[in-house]
Amino acid sequence: MSQDLKKANATAKEVLDLIEKKTLNECERKKVVEESTKYWRDHVNEGFLKYRKSVSTDYTAVEWEDDGAVFRDLNGKEFIDMLGGFGIYSVGHRHPKVIKAVRDQLDKQCIHSQELIDPLRTYLAHLVSLITPGDLTYSFFTNSGTESVEACLKMAVLTTGRHHFVGTVGGFHGKSLGSLGGTSKAVFREPFLPLMNWTHLPFGDIEALRMTLECNDFSGDKVAAFLVEPIQGEGGINVAPPGYLKAARELCDQYGAMLIFDEIQCGMGRTGKMFYCEYDGVTPDLIALGKGFGGGVMPIGACVGTPATWKKYIDNPFLHTTTFGGNPLACAAAIATISVLLDENLLQQASEKGEYILPRLSKLAEKYPKVLSSARGVGLMLGMEFTNNDLGYIVSKKLFARNILISGTYINARVLRVEPPLVISYEQIDKFLVALDESLQEVYKEQGFPVSVTSAV
Repeated sequence: MSQDLKKANATAKEVLDLIEKKTLNECERKKVVEESTKYWRDHVNEGFLKYRKSVSTDYTAVEWEDDGAVFRDLNGKEFIDMLGGFGIYSVGHRHPKVIKAVRDQLDKQCIHSQELIDPLRTYLAHLVSLITPGDLTYSFFTNSGTESVEACLKMAVLTTGRHHFVGTVGGFHGKSLGSLGGTSKAVFREPFLPLMNWTHLPFGDIEALRMTLECNDFSGDKVAAFLVEPIQGEGGINVAPPGYLKAARELCDQYGAMLIFDEIQCGMGRTGKMFYCEYDGVTPDLIALGKGFGGGVMPIGACVGTPATWKKYIDNPFLHTTTFGGNPLACAAAIATISVLLDENLLQQASEKGEYILPRLSKLAEKYPKVLSSARGVGLMLGMEFTNNDLGYIVSKKLFARNILISGTYINARVLRVEPPLVISYEQIDKFLVALDESLQEVYKEQGFPVSVTSAV
């Protein structure tokens, strides 16, 4: 397509008119569906449409508006969101308090000058120091989770002078070149090899970590940092075994390596604590934040570190910078998100709702063992593991037909995640559980498996 500025201007005005409208007529809705599908195919990535087709069954479900724990498509059909944007919607879709903070800031200033002190960044950094455990004191704000991991890796190199990193099998830390090194699945890594110097160990195997740190210390290729998710998200909602994080802390101290926790998905109240590492009483040297940090309204992440990890960065603050990270609008959203999490007691809600859902998922696994093998997780970071890779996609497709949005995990295709907004109601949870029961029963019949007629939910 050749450059056409006149057409670009006309198209932009058409789209701005659509944004301005509260409702669209039938002709406008049809136009948006058709053009969105065409432009996605022509200008974004046709391959993603094929993947999406397996879940939504057609292209007419173009999302248009949302609130609380639901979203509605262009035709007004409402879906309960059990996916939560992969953990983005910590305080729900478009929480009024978060929206208000962003709009209020929008009326004053959108992007800071880059030269003077921008106050919301300082207030947010102070707040983060208050909600994180231990001596996590300093924050560098980013635009996304993978940028947060990149910053953590650089801080670890600065602090230790080392360049060897250790990650875990099943770990997922993003797809930019540094964080991709920590991500463990070959399909994401192989096209971009060689990456930085990484070793991957079995998740939860403290003896493997001990041996690696010891051997690398002996050989001189000393480890800069151990990067780990306290709960592996894309790996299939795998919870760190009891004592694993604490033992990792002790080993990192022993061998002079930094301990980095990736709490991009499991942080910000999702598991019933502000951060999952609080369950084990462990403080890392660095922690990466993202996803729910912006309350589902603005993209923002953070690399948070101890005074020791910031020492050389303070000596030269230009070693790592960002243009848009920590901008006033994003900081306003994050500040409001922290306020909502605490004001509305969403941490406790996440814990209680998880305790309500998980045993019911386990009962469904008992009822349909040939399809659903198990359920696990903490708070509202739960996963359902199926007996093979295909069945999870089939179940998610059937749930979508029942107006429930859910999706799998990147690295473990057998697992569907259950990560709804923390504000989800028990009535909505029950609707999901009933729809799941019906979907599983339908799959059982299609596969020719015998099923009990008693209800499991």
